[in-house]
Order: sequence, then structure tokens, then C-alpha cells
Amino acid sequence: MDLLIKDQLFIVTGASSGLGNAVARALVSEGANVITVARRSEILNNLELTYPGKISVVSGDVIQSETLDRIVKATGDRRLDGVFVNAGGPPAKSIAETTLEDWDAAYQLLVRWKVSLIKSLLPKFIEQHYGRILFSESSAVKQPVENLVLSNALRLAITGFSKTLSEEYASKGITSNVIGPGHHDTEAVKRLFRKKSEQLNIPFDEAKTQAIRRIPVGRMGAPDDFASLAVWLLSPFSGFVTGQVYCLDGGAIKSTFL
Repeated sequence: MDLLIKDQLFIVTGASSGLGNAVARALVSEGANVITVARRSEILNNLELTYPGKISVVSGDVIQSETLDRIVKATGDRRLDGVFVNAGGPPAKSIAETTLEDWDAAYQLLVRWKVSLIKSLLPKFIEQHYGRILFSESSAVKQPVENLVLSNALRLAITGFSKTLSEEYASKGITSNVIGPGHHDTEAVKRLFRKKSEQLNIPFDEAKTQAIRRIPVGRMGAPDDFASLAVWLLSPFSGFVTGQVYCLDGGAIKSTFL
């Protein structure tokens, strides 16, 4: 299926690994141009060499305003078709283990920079009367994940932000949606297995096996599973879809209302 994004321009943050890297590669495979953002510039530079003329690089930490300014500057006067807003998560902790400093840091990582970036990009989207905004959060926005209280609490702020964006800007051709991934085969998920292993004093592989047993499809997701949905939501075909939260979790969430 041709997603009609050939030569369109997208921003992908957190593009050096995991889900962000998979989304960047999937966009390029459809012929799109991608501004990739991450701290690990060497990985992004290799991606640029792999896809000459299709990838550009902004290296830096997204929670720094200077990095956000360079992302916006990288778009220049070009049309920008969409942005995939994605970054790593806070450490795995229970409520008792967290400090107020942990909460302050989690706010910076999970909320503040995302709002800042989107507010900076909105004028371009409004002028174009077109834009696709897609946030990568967590299935925790639908069902809390054990030992992830910081993520459980603060990612909900972005679902509220995205829903409000959808209501305020749908008439201007701008959509805003959220994907909440469950257990995918990424480094971010491995930290949950390590935490569980420490708590129960069991091997890492046993902690992983226990988690997989709770996924009805019987396996963890692959980054490419996630990217296939993300690229569609960033394409023109998703124009009637906005304000939604899609949990991609292999059926692990028990709630009827998703």
C-alpha cells in the first residue's frame, strides 16, 4: 500500500534506538525525508549514511531548549508534514522509592519538552492547514504498569494534551494521536525485567518469561510492529483519526474500553 508520504518531511525524536529508530526507518522506506533527533549522534550519522539524501541529523538532548530550537530551525522554510514525539522513560520505581527530585526530572522528560516542541511547530502546521502529530507514550495510560509510577502518572498529561490539541486544531487540518506501546523488545522494557528480577530475586530470563505469559499473543512486540501503525497515523490516510489513544500491547490490557 502506498501511504502517499514520498518526499514528505517528518521529525522523529528518540531516533537512535528502539521504537524511534524503527519509525524513522519505516518512514524512509516509504520515500519520506526524516529529521532524526537523539543524543547519540554516531548512530544518527550512520543512519544518514545508510539513507543518503533522506536523513538529516539533530544531535542533542530533547529536554534542552537549545536542542528544541535546532529541531525547529532544521525544518527551515520547508513544508513539515508530521512529527513523531518520542523519548525514553524515567527509572523503574515504586511510589515509596521515588523522591520529589525524581518527579521533577520525570516532568522534564515526559511532559515539558513535548509541549514546548509542539507549540513551536503549530504555527507551521496552521499555515499549511495540515499536520500529523503522534506521541509515543505507554500502555500505562490505560492500565498502570508495576514499578512505573512516574510513567503511570505523568504520561497521562500528554494524553490530555493530545486530546485537547485534537479538539482545538482538527478544523485546521491537524491531527493528534497517541500510541501506548506495551512490552516491545527494546532496551526500555528490559529495565522492567531487571527491576522485577531484583525484587523477586529471580533470574532476568524468568522475569521476562513471566511478563510474556501475561501477553495473550504469546510474545513481545517488535519495533517494526509499532512502526507499521505509527507510519499510517503519520500519513494522509489518517485524516479522519484524531484525539485517539492506541494501545499496542498484544492484548495485555484487560479493559473493554480502549
